Amino acid sequence: MSRRQGKRRDPRGHWILVALAAVLTGGALFLNGYVHNVVGETHAAEADTGDSPDIDRVRAGGPVVNMSGTRPQSLHVARRTVALTFDDGPDPKWTPQVLDVLRKHGATATFFVVGAHVAENPDLTRRIVAQGNEIGDHTYTHADVTTTPGWRTRLELSLTQKALAGTAGIHTRLVRMPYSSSPGAVGDHQFAAMRLLSGEGYLVAFTDLDSKDWSRPGVDRIVKAATPKRGAGAVIMFHDAGGDRSQTVAGLDRLLTALDKDGYTATTLTRAVGLPSAHTAASTSDQVLGKALVAAQRASSAFTGSLSWVLAAAGVLTLIRLALFVGLAWAHARKARRMRRDRMAGRRRGAAPRWEAPPAVTVIVPAYNEEAGIEATIRSLVTTDYPGPLEILVVDDGSTDRTAEIAVSLGLPGVRVIRQPNGGKPSALNTGIAWAAHDILIMVDGDTVFEPSTIRNLVQPLADPAVGAVSGNTKVGNRRGLIGRWQHIEYVIGFNLDRRAFDLLGCMATVPGAIGAFRRSALTSVGGLSLDTLAEDTDLTMAICRAGWKVVYEEHARAWTEAPSSLGQLWRQRYRWCYGTLQAMWKHRGAVLERGSFGRRCLGYLTLFQLVLPLMAPVVDIMAVYSLAVADPLPVVAVWAGFVAAQSLAGWYALRLDNEPVSGLWVLPLQQFVYRQLMYLVVIQSVATAVLGVRLRWHTVRREGTFNPAPVLNDAMSKR
Repeated sequence: MSRRQGKRRDPRGHWILVALAAVLTGGALFLNGYVHNVVGETHAAEADTGDSPDIDRVRAGGPVVNMSGTRPQSLHVARRTVALTFDDGPDPKWTPQVLDVLRKHGATATFFVVGAHVAENPDLTRRIVAQGNEIGDHTYTHADVTTTPGWRTRLELSLTQKALAGTAGIHTRLVRMPYSSSPGAVGDHQFAAMRLLSGEGYLVAFTDLDSKDWSRPGVDRIVKAATPKRGAGAVIMFHDAGGDRSQTVAGLDRLLTALDKDGYTATTLTRAVGLPSAHTAASTSDQVLGKALVAAQRASSAFTGSLSWVLAAAGVLTLIRLALFVGLAWAHARKARRMRRDRMAGRRRGAAPRWEAPPAVTVIVPAYNEEAGIEATIRSLVTTDYPGPLEILVVDDGSTDRTAEIAVSLGLPGVRVIRQPNGGKPSALNTGIAWAAHDILIMVDGDTVFEPSTIRNLVQPLADPAVGAVSGNTKVGNRRGLIGRWQHIEYVIGFNLDRRAFDLLGCMATVPGAIGAFRRSALTSVGGLSLDTLAEDTDLTMAICRAGWKVVYEEHARAWTEAPSSLGQLWRQRYRWCYGTLQAMWKHRGAVLERGSFGRRCLGYLTLFQLVLPLMAPVVDIMAVYSLAVADPLPVVAVWAGFVAAQSLAGWYALRLDNEPVSGLWVLPLQQFVYRQLMYLVVIQSVATAVLGVRLRWHTVRREGTFNPAPVLNDAMSKR
């Protein structure tokens, strides 16, 4: 594809979808955190006191209080009558058992429900009502209404009513404040909250007898605490949620058995005090809104749960990848050292094949607007210590700057400049292959320089007639800035560590365009370079592997390349790389079904670790921020530190293998905050581009001339 082609703009509309997804994700997490009382979390306030005639009137009155008038009015339960009440449900495990016990004894009760639990258990809510029981409001998230502002209290009550409307088609006029007990404990704060609740049309319920089942004191104590004295009526408080309620269920059964013998009636709270039912029919609009609320809450809960699984999967995949590739790199290093020792000792058995005489080599340099670095590239090739015949072809691909003129003006021996109209890098490389006089071909980018020993080391593996291509070791030359250091770490850990593993597994994905050696017969067998993808190096490597050739990695063949120096330039480069890799994966998808393991290993790895894992990465960041905001931050920080430590250990080993100073690892933790996000956003953009069927145009990267003048190269290599 020509660098000047691609008039269609990159797709931008999907970023609106990404932003919308981010908003919906944030909303789902916020809703899930709110309903589970971790966003805007409240706890029981300290006991408060207060003295006023009205407070004294409430304290001396009964457990049901009406404060809609000028003075509080209290109601008591009739004699030999109990109003069994259950707080904090419904719970899918314990509430059905409570209902079974009530039905067994022909009793009914009042359930003060938490709205969020109603939304989670709609069928159970309907069963409560269907069995003749009564429902009261216990707020939506079990919030302490004595400490919440008025708007929050009204919101808690309203949401619960909506949940009841959406599940059971009812509203309720009863409310019990979380963390409340008997009327005698009312203070200033509770009294103020009661005023607000009464203003919303509620009767406020307290209790006469607290079973204290929440503390699980034992069945005997629960029954004793809940048993009325001398035939008195009572409102009795139990809990059907919030923990192990097996003692509650057993105690309820024993209590009802005893009360039956004493002639007690167990009924709802409103019947016990002689009032009409607390239930009223919900309007159609409220039922619709309630169903929407229930659906939203259940969806947010399921979504948050799925994100947790994705987070766990991403963590496991990351650790597996680190452990696997460090282990394979260690095995590769041992194998390489053994082969070097065999060669030095002159052993023939098991040693790598060697050339009888250095073969003639052609180096092809495709160049498009490379005037900033082309001189350093050519000079580094000419000053090689390679002892065999060497030809250097510079293929100018229609440059609009002085690239060709500079190459010609150098007048260096063995260097030829070929000019052609702009046709793209694959076209330039095919032109070089056609003009090449020799059968061993080396391809090098126009912004890259070789060390003197690079060509000699790069050609050596081709002595094995089964080897069709050799990947060299790419180094970042401009690594002084933060962006350059990040890329240096990525090249050593993410690229070269991977290539050691690919070499050992026989599934090399890419011989980089910056440095690669090829056998002409291998290139001919696949028809040369294709213009089908923007990652011509990956496409070519996969084709060679599928043709049955071995592709190996030579760590001592080092090339120094100029990496992008700004985030914008980095984005353009990686966008092209990623999109081109996706094109190559799709083009060679048939390799999965072919004989041999290349397709399954290579494409399986790329799919899992270069596509799926980056797409999971935003979930990791979202859940981390969410956890920091709504939970204890220490576990999040500890997990993050653990992953950075694991990556640092892998990075330390990779740097040691490449004889690089480990001091550069200090930038690794910083990579997690900018660089990492840029990389996974590139994957998202590339996937969207591919799915939308847009053909991406060639993205050129501005060259800075890192290796001009030549002393800069020497300085870069000396500080490895």
